[in-house]
Amino acid sequence: MIDLNIVLFDGFETLDALGPAEIFGKLQDEYTLNYISINGGSIISSQQLSVNTVAFAEIDDTGILLIPGGIGTRKLVNDSEFISELKRLANKAPYVLTVCTGSALLARTDLLSGKRATTNKVAFEWASSNGLDVKWAKKARWVVDGKYYTSSGVSAGMDMALGFISDINGNETAVAVARGIEYIWNTDARNDPFALE
Repeated sequence: MIDLNIVLFDGFETLDALGPAEIFGKLQDEYTLNYISINGGSIISSQQLSVNTVAFAEIDDTGILLIPGGIGTRKLVNDSEFISELKRLANKAPYVLTVCTGSALLARTDLLSGKRATTNKVAFEWASSNGLDVKWAKKARWVVDGKYYTSSGVSAGMDMALGFISDINGNETAVAVARGIEYIWNTDARNDPFALE
């Protein structure tokens, strides 16, 4: 079993986290989902969903890391304690996946320096300003660079999650998951209808 540690913070975008969680949750023999936050306890999404979380310090920090975006990222990019803890977890994780402006948080750790990444196209200017030496892709549904998977806005996280499962667990598994949830999977990471170029 592989731990998938889903980072939550007040003001996270619900679908950023729970869209991929729905997908990974269909593979219960492969992945264990953990909802985590810096101090644990109840975390409230932008849509007022409350999720009980475990503190960063209490988890197996060798699991895959999933970082959603949302309005809460605007404040967190300047929270040095959070960024330091996120960097520690991301360094240990075999893979790090970000959705939407979650890439801005990862960029602040400097772990994306010199790497290709993407983010929400509506918030592209702000998100990309948090990592000036990141090779930001203006046209990409999601981007893979080494162990880092970054995706565009909100629903793109589901496409990325399926792309990750295709890479790790095989394409047939990803197709079966998409079919099981009746989701039309955009299988081409370069097919970006919201591209800026």
